[in-house]
Amino acid sequence: MSTVVSIDKRKVRQSFSSAAKTYDGLATLQRKVGVELSNNSALNESCVDKIVLDIGCGTGFFTQKIQSKLTPRQTIAIDIALPMVQVAKTKLKQMDAICADAEYLPFMDKSVDKIVSNLALQWSEKLFNVFTGFNRVLKQDGSMFFSTFGPATLRELKQSWAEVDNYTHVNDFYSVDELIIFLQKTEFKNIKIETKYYQSTYPTVIELMRELKGIGAHNVLSGRNRKMTSKTQMQNMLDAYEKHRINRLIPATYEIIFVSARKR
Repeated sequence: MSTVVSIDKRKVRQSFSSAAKTYDGLATLQRKVGVELSNNSALNESCVDKIVLDIGCGTGFFTQKIQSKLTPRQTIAIDIALPMVQVAKTKLKQMDAICADAEYLPFMDKSVDKIVSNLALQWSEKLFNVFTGFNRVLKQDGSMFFSTFGPATLRELKQSWAEVDNYTHVNDFYSVDELIIFLQKTEFKNIKIETKYYQSTYPTVIELMRELKGIGAHNVLSGRNRKMTSKTQMQNMLDAYEKHRINRLIPATYEIIFVSARKR
């Protein structure tokens, strides 16, 4: 496995806590991917009298989609950022929303029928531990469905910063092959994966960066540069990004990986 993703969990919690009030107004991509994930035919098997977990619920948009489509006996929304959970609770009148870490699920063994997650697992520090926990709490033949970012995400921003210095300014994400290894090692079966590319456009790079900040998607890698970025460094990155401009707009590419699997 070539990629080493070292996440600063404290920074993750802090970033998404700060973004709770602005998230809904900016998370266009997250909603679009959530709708596509919720339309998965296998995901839409009836969940009447079953328990569903939504991991990394954010403000509850995807949780609401799942609740309306699957009508399970109980839907439990989970997020590591308490302010996100508090916002979700205002929307999820008939559901439970709790603050918890995906790596340390506070549920009994074999107590959950289905786990779903929309663009959240990439912020986990140890993905192997996450999948091990999923396997533990899922009932026999229980299933999980999730979307996550792939390594080509924000490639234009990565390339532009690479022309400025050698620090990692943009989060790293696992590839399809690496995800498969994690899933196989944690004893999941019937693994199905699909990759899609989305592209958003902005008038300026500053608008892109403002959106990333507004949804909590900061650089949360442990090895990030802890020093303040200088005006010169920032301007050099902005100038480098101009090479990617298309039809007067700044593009931002997102690689989205859709995954489904069952417990052995």
